[in-house]
Amino acid sequence: MTNFFGITRVREGLLTKEFSAREIASEALRKAGESNAKYNSYISISEELALSLADALDEKIKKGEHLPALAGVPVSIKDALLVKGERCTAGSLMLEDYTAPYDATAVAKIKEAGAVIIGKTNMDEFAMGGSNENSAYGPVKNPRSPERVPGGSSGGSAASVADESAVFSLGSDTGGSIRQPASFCGVTGLKPTYGAVSRHGLIAMASSLDQIGPLARTVEDAEAVFRVISGKDEHDATSMEYNPEENGQELKPLRIGVPKEYFGEGLASAVKKVIEQALERLAKSGAVLLEVELPSTAYALAAYYMINTSEISSNLSRYDGARYGYSAQGQDLFSSYAATRGKGFGNEVKRRIILGTYALSAGYYDAYYVKAQKIRSLIKRDFDRAFEKVDIIAGPVSPVVPFKIGEKVSDPLAMYLVDMYTVPANLAGLPAISVPAGTAEGLPAGLHMIAPAFRENLLFAAGKILQNMQY
Repeated sequence: MTNFFGITRVREGLLTKEFSAREIASEALRKAGESNAKYNSYISISEELALSLADALDEKIKKGEHLPALAGVPVSIKDALLVKGERCTAGSLMLEDYTAPYDATAVAKIKEAGAVIIGKTNMDEFAMGGSNENSAYGPVKNPRSPERVPGGSSGGSAASVADESAVFSLGSDTGGSIRQPASFCGVTGLKPTYGAVSRHGLIAMASSLDQIGPLARTVEDAEAVFRVISGKDEHDATSMEYNPEENGQELKPLRIGVPKEYFGEGLASAVKKVIEQALERLAKSGAVLLEVELPSTAYALAAYYMINTSEISSNLSRYDGARYGYSAQGQDLFSSYAATRGKGFGNEVKRRIILGTYALSAGYYDAYYVKAQKIRSLIKRDFDRAFEKVDIIAGPVSPVVPFKIGEKVSDPLAMYLVDMYTVPANLAGLPAISVPAGTAEGLPAGLHMIAPAFRENLLFAAGKILQNMQY
């Protein structure tokens, strides 16, 4: 085997004994090693785990047992998700030597479904970044154009799918961290509804925004993975009982809302053209395009970074060098804390902790954090009103094409602006997907689609239509 297939094809090949699970796993590990040398997409490669999972599956096949949904499929896991017995760094020196004591719920579910984990992917430190340049283990290169970024923070996951070392990957999305790298690398990426997938075992960044989801080469594969990982989990009180089959009906004609706010200042002309052409293709397939208004969009980015950094300040306070992770000794308790956090955290993490701590401090809490939460409510209200007229909302994932490595690293505000179209879905807790739409300036660009809560089926339906039409 020189190329991997989709999830269905892998399962069929195992059933017909065209190849064994070990053969697939061995090939995936070989390709992961090659990928890492070229693109730095993995922090660690899990050879022993991959082969043990593959051998267990081959034994099931030998005994004639039923093959589960993801049988034999090579998968990479973002290094913010716990895989029992494997190192989990979250892209940080703070957790350089941390070994996961248990599986994240989403990881346990894909293991049970027969997937073969081949490695942990590189990422922006603690998922903070939109370019994968903030990793303590070096930047990831975009397989579509190696001098450019793959997007972030799930850049290693997107790169591993784009270079075909993994059939799919599990990533996390706090403000676009699945969808933006999916767009930059020319693959499909889904951020599910908040609560549709358990966050248990995900190293927390901003708990009210984080969500685990799949990156895959096709919409069908992303849907198949989502069906496996979704559902209620007793370890996560925010998760909900959810059967994707219950919302399986497809609406005809599909009404697609096009917000004028997503096509204004800041959107590169080349990206705009690709997105408009993708919308035209959907219209030709029978979809109805309607203009909608999302007036609070202008405040979304500011509100997001207030809430995001405030929750980061709280969540990362646990990394004090006393309980686990990196520890530096000082002359007293304070100097030990300062040395540990000063050396263990990178610049972007420190920047966000400082900003979040300021926003939560006495005298500023009401002025910043509370106001941001009010804006969050307005953004949710805008979506509710729009969905009274349309089934999904569509626009660009990113205002720009993948930029060159180092181009924006010294300008944090320019980097934050790359998330301007993706953060509203996280603030409102809505499902959203990036599907390859074409190329702008010779580089991948994705169409971003948002649906009402727990209506991922609408995103899959529209995504499949777009995917099956020529650019």
